Amino acid sequence: MRVGLVTEAFVDRPLAELLDWLTEHAPGLTDLEVGAGGYAPPGHCDTPALLADGALRRAYLDAIAERGFRLAALNVWGNPLHPDGAVAAAHDAGLRDAVRLAALLQVERVVALAGCPAGAPGDAVPDFAAGGWLPYLEDVAERQWQSAVEPYWRDVAAFARREHPSLLICLELHPGTAVYNVETFERLAALGGNLAANLDPSHFFWQRMDGLAIAEHLGPRVGHVHAKDLLFVEENVALNGVLDRRWPGDPAAMPWNFATVGRGHDAAWWGRLLHALRDAPVQTVAIEHEDPLVPPAVGVPEATALLAPLLS
Repeated sequence: MRVGLVTEAFVDRPLAELLDWLTEHAPGLTDLEVGAGGYAPPGHCDTPALLADGALRRAYLDAIAERGFRLAALNVWGNPLHPDGAVAAAHDAGLRDAVRLAALLQVERVVALAGCPAGAPGDAVPDFAAGGWLPYLEDVAERQWQSAVEPYWRDVAAFARREHPSLLICLELHPGTAVYNVETFERLAALGGNLAANLDPSHFFWQRMDGLAIAEHLGPRVGHVHAKDLLFVEENVALNGVLDRRWPGDPAAMPWNFATVGRGHDAAWWGRLLHALRDAPVQTVAIEHEDPLVPPAVGVPEATALLAPLLS
């Protein structure tokens, strides 16, 4: 495993400039995960242009390699199950183009979200049906899985096997999508051996789930890791719990905030997580900086300094 970076936090910087900065300020960080479609900002990966031009692809990879870095993953987080047909079609095309581009660039990880469909035919917006005990949500999730989630991902898994046999599509377990915990991931993973988990412990912390137990349980089905921490604001948790419609909002008013690696859980915890994944096909632990209180120019070097010794 190597330390990487989800470059979205620095999307305002040209890629070459960012790599030079990382070389100076975050030694030990070697891998890159770039936005390639969906909702991910594409400032560091022009997918249509790279698909169309072999010379451009070679120059792109050379510019990364000559600075001592490796392109480890393409990120296409989005919602290919969106009830708005235009959004769904764009995000589906982005995912499939990312698979094709990964094959051409010899990248073996694409990071995605499972998506969230309508709750019923005719709905205009996605419906995250996580409260099925309420009468108006009864059977919504099961209907979504049977009509949308399972057919779509079975087809995408088969498509990816044809286009790029060694690729893993690594899905974030993320509330608001059809896959957000172990039970839902395992249901999806049964649709194809190339559907893996992207493990982001911060998504578990705020749900009061155990990231170490999840890593140990999923083991070889984990293909990629996002390194992101979390801090609770206990006085706000006491009043409003861990679910909050305002996120992202004023950090002082929120029950929890994403945090720089090490500020919520120490190096010993992160070491135990990496040990739990020792037999998983994880190539990269990619720092995803979303700390609202720490600028990425501070947080990314800090996270690198914690993680790099654990992987050396």
